[in-house]
Amino acid sequence: MELKEIVSQFALEGQVDQIKPLGTGLINDTFRVTTVEPTAPDYVLQRINHVVFTDVEMLQQNIQRVTEHIRHKLHERGENDIERKTLRLIPTRDGKLYLVDEGKYWRITRYIPRSITFEQVTPLLAYRTGKAFGEFQYLLSDLPGEPLGATIPNFHNMPFRLSQLSEAIQQDAAGRLAEVRPIVDELLSRADDMCRAEHLHDEGLLPRRITHCDTKVSNVLFDEDGGFLCVIDLDTTMPGYVLSDFGDFIRTAANTGAEDDEDPSRVGVNMEIFKEFARGYIESARPFLCQTEIDNLPYGAQLLTYMQTVRFLTDYLNGDTYYKITDPKHNLRRTVAQLALLHSIDAHMDEMNRYIKELTK
Repeated sequence: MELKEIVSQFALEGQVDQIKPLGTGLINDTFRVTTVEPTAPDYVLQRINHVVFTDVEMLQQNIQRVTEHIRHKLHERGENDIERKTLRLIPTRDGKLYLVDEGKYWRITRYIPRSITFEQVTPLLAYRTGKAFGEFQYLLSDLPGEPLGATIPNFHNMPFRLSQLSEAIQQDAAGRLAEVRPIVDELLSRADDMCRAEHLHDEGLLPRRITHCDTKVSNVLFDEDGGFLCVIDLDTTMPGYVLSDFGDFIRTAANTGAEDDEDPSRVGVNMEIFKEFARGYIESARPFLCQTEIDNLPYGAQLLTYMQTVRFLTDYLNGDTYYKITDPKHNLRRTVAQLALLHSIDAHMDEMNRYIKELTK
């Protein structure tokens, strides 16, 4: 009844039938709202985690600008079935993009019918996902007006993550520094090169774009035939480098092991997944990419894997204050596994660079 009361304050079509949990997201609570009338759409209700996303007004304005611009671009090129190819925010009855109820923040989007998502990545899905995220960035490459706001400030900012690590080293709050000193030394020795993106940006060679910042295959909707419909989960869509979006997919989807694998020998980069994602991404993103972005795509895989290694190690040194853990060594296992992945990416950098050059010659 509480959820139905919340839903009743939005400008929906049709009469609400049922509200049931939807998906397995870790940040927001998500529900599917079905309607009685066959002609009325269904909806997705979400409670926004305002602890993670502290500026809900900015968050919602970002999403509104992004989705309206994508819709406009699809209209311009004569696309069909546009309502299934972009998200649509539903306003409250008084015209706002979200509802505040007893300190909780709620929003509703139109449910996209006959859509499917995937959790496991195959080479074919890697290719299609690469095309999807390349298309997403391309459509937003000419978004007019002021830059989007940063919904999570410094999210993929390498100098900031290194400053957090330095502070954790100095404080050694959990007394674990001596145990991980070799890892600390290796990471710090690579710090300057891992800030390359910021250096290139400062030199005017690497532009900030609109990036998704969570490029998982599960954040893409496909139709019944496996065709791309739209990118979803836009909360982290904000200014960034295309290297981050490219690299984060490789870090997560092209890993032959688990993120917290107990056996680092199982961890490595799956080059077939890398190549298929890169092929799809280049096909759709090539029209707007500059040469510096193209040349540094493989470096993006290094950067995001290094960044995540730094973040796991920082949390371990701090006494596990950020990531959920199952045991006291969990963040250390994550650190070691990510470092193993980084070493594998290092070993394949020449092959990655040759492949990107072959794709773009």
